[in-house]
Amino acid sequence: MTGTILVADDHPLFRQALVVAAERVAPGMAVIQAGTVQRAAEHAAGAPDLKLMLLDLKMPGADGFSGIAMLHAERPEVPILVISSAEGLTVAREARRFGAIGFIGKDRDLAAIEAAIGDALAGKVAEEAQQDEVNPVAEKVASLTPMQLKVLLELLRGRLNKQIAYDLQLSEVTVKKHVTALMRRLDVNNRTQAALAARALGLNLNG
Repeated sequence: MTGTILVADDHPLFRQALVVAAERVAPGMAVIQAGTVQRAAEHAAGAPDLKLMLLDLKMPGADGFSGIAMLHAERPEVPILVISSAEGLTVAREARRFGAIGFIGKDRDLAAIEAAIGDALAGKVAEEAQQDEVNPVAEKVASLTPMQLKVLLELLRGRLNKQIAYDLQLSEVTVKKHVTALMRRLDVNNRTQAALAARALGLNLNG
């Protein structure tokens, strides 16, 4: 099997363990690493023949499930396997709704993680994922472009168009177009409703 696997985790030791696991499961594939969501998105956008993304939820640059949504927006055709210390069936279910093919806890042994990687590469989806109810709002968020997701997160921070333009190095006109487009996709009427829709889906800021 040839291609590339992206490993995104901000803990160097665990990231290296995932690299070893990926190389054992698919010795013929290249493995690239990222310690932030932004770097992972850059790799995802430019990686040739990307076959799988391994992602930790709690990483720099990620708010709630935004890391999954961002990588899914960059490469919707590439499966995402979430390997995280986050707990609970709800977390696993929501991760899948934002584009993950599966979820496995960091507390699982290496053999279980390797098996999950193998299943993801083979295109297998967990039975519980197949039974998940479709969340139409989550589907709408997952359909946003990477830049629209970035603008949405800025809206969550209460930023004005001028501030968003400065942060994302865009013109105010371009930001306004992105805001209009994402509100249309989310089927909301104003910025407040867009933020509330995102918060309801876990895209909220901590603190």
